[in-house]
Amino acid sequence: MENQRVCVYCGSSRQCDAVYLKAAEQLGRVLARNNFTVVYGGGAAGSMKSLADGVIAEGGRVVGVIPEFMVKLEWVDPRLPETIVVRDMHERKRRMIEGADAVIALPGGCGTLEELMEAITWKRLGLYLGAIVILNTQSFYQPLVRLLDRCIGERFMDTRHAQMWSVVGEPEEVPQALSAAAPWSEDCRSFAALT
Repeated sequence: MENQRVCVYCGSSRQCDAVYLKAAEQLGRVLARNNFTVVYGGGAAGSMKSLADGVIAEGGRVVGVIPEFMVKLEWVDPRLPETIVVRDMHERKRRMIEGADAVIALPGGCGTLEELMEAITWKRLGLYLGAIVILNTQSFYQPLVRLLDRCIGERFMDTRHAQMWSVVGEPEEVPQALSAAAPWSEDCRSFAALT
């Protein structure tokens, strides 16, 4: 999947465990080495900054997408060679995933969780067809993965929906997970709603 565009969801907390920041930086390095263009939230703190650090250190391409109010708050990373400033959070999410060949979710807060769940929802509805990889550093996403499994088990989702995402433990596993992702098409709409 070389020369592909990946949308990466990650947090901006400066107080999270350093292991999450290290994983984000390593992911940035791995993606840059594999010639992925990284699109992320454009922030200058937390996992966002660490991800950009890794991409920039390896000479990769990184694009920030950030709403106007965050620019005014000086939350934007000034080092980025390419920043797209948008009106609001809704446009930010749309622009980040628009044209993305894949989505990667790192551990983060409510914003990251919302973005990941929206990507899964869009894939269920055939609005987004690319891979979704969850980087499960420190088993952070285990409760969510269990909840998604329960959604399937309780018949709120089809068993085929489990193919929409994959879970890996280490940044180095992400490229292989992206290339091994199950194919997905708009035919998924035939089982999007369980009847």
